[in-house]
Amino acid sequence: MPSVYFDHAAAAPLLHEAREAMLPFLAEEFGNPVSLHRFGNKPKQAIEDARVRVAALIKSRPNDIVFTASASESNNQAIKGFAFSHRDKGNHIVASAIEHVSVLEPLKSLCTLGFEYDLVPVESDGTVDPDKLAAAIKTETILASVMHANYEVGTVQNIKELAAVAHRFRVPFHSDGTAAVGRIPVDVVDLGVDAYTFPAMSVYGPKGAAALYLKRGTRIPALVEGGFQEKNRRAGTENVAAIAGFGAAAAVTEARLSEWSETMTRLAQRIFKELPERLDHVIFTGPVPPGTRSESSKDSVMSRANRLPGHVSVVVEFVEGESMLLFLDDEGIASASGSSCSAKTLKASHVLLAMGLPHTKAQSSLVLTLGKDSTDADVTHFLDKLPPIAQRLRQMSPLYAKFQRGEDPYALKPGETCEDEHEHETED
Repeated sequence: MPSVYFDHAAAAPLLHEAREAMLPFLAEEFGNPVSLHRFGNKPKQAIEDARVRVAALIKSRPNDIVFTASASESNNQAIKGFAFSHRDKGNHIVASAIEHVSVLEPLKSLCTLGFEYDLVPVESDGTVDPDKLAAAIKTETILASVMHANYEVGTVQNIKELAAVAHRFRVPFHSDGTAAVGRIPVDVVDLGVDAYTFPAMSVYGPKGAAALYLKRGTRIPALVEGGFQEKNRRAGTENVAAIAGFGAAAAVTEARLSEWSETMTRLAQRIFKELPERLDHVIFTGPVPPGTRSESSKDSVMSRANRLPGHVSVVVEFVEGESMLLFLDDEGIASASGSSCSAKTLKASHVLLAMGLPHTKAQSSLVLTLGKDSTDADVTHFLDKLPPIAQRLRQMSPLYAKFQRGEDPYALKPGETCEDEHEHETED
């Protein structure tokens, strides 16, 4: 049975070059990089070499890169760092409604310390309107945060324009680049951001390493205290092996990004074109290529926003996302869904809900993130297997039964409101 991996947003295979760069620091080069004796020399040099390579990937100065353990840590350090360092100027933060939870949860926790935040709504394709960002900024606003690209629907924001809006009000701007780096070119100087975060996994590097870019002159307190590593910006002995692998992966990605992106874009376009020809009642979410058929309108849809290369997000109506994932896995296909299952309740994606999808449709999402090694054979296998899976699941779906009877499967019950439908999404 073919093995197809379409979940690169969750984890990506390690580049051979990254693994080779890591090996010495898992064996003979075990020294601590802060040690003054010779055992610390090569580990220290490896970190600085990686800093140069990672900086080159996003066109920054090496000294502006802080190594952390994950993009979530980098986001936490940026959000909380700007909050604490600017609290004498205000206590208000704005972010988009579709941020990763490693941005949204710190905002919630900051509220217990006297801070406030507002979430800027997004358009139906997931974009943030610059005018709406401007309208959300107050005199007390001390930070704006909008992710560069969304991992779930593939929308690429116009970060340069959004950062300029924030700076017009003298508000620092942070962007989570986890989904963007490794798929599109990134120049943090041109974007005008004050802080930018991404993990090694974005560039086929190892888990356990990430970067926080801080624009020259930016001063925020360390999130992890108790040491002087990373120029006092992040305490703790560095994960030398992971950082070395990060640097090697960044260098390979910088050299081959254009080639990889071209291939991933072509393969994704096959899915956009061919899936609606094989399966009815599918709705692509986020920006879609010109000419892509949308079942919701029966017309071609064209978005003004850009989409990540190799990214496809689709709602397969009348089918639960988790069921599709399990059946696809049985066919050797790894994918993701915008919904997540817990023992208490089925939770739909906050991203899709923010984009205006009804809760029931948001639970029917499928997310495919292709990678540099994805092939036409992978796409063909997926296109062959998903339609019969969806049709089989629809035969067990009460929503589909309603649809076949001519009833509206998404109609609210008497007395029920949209707020009722979404109520459990706001629970902590």
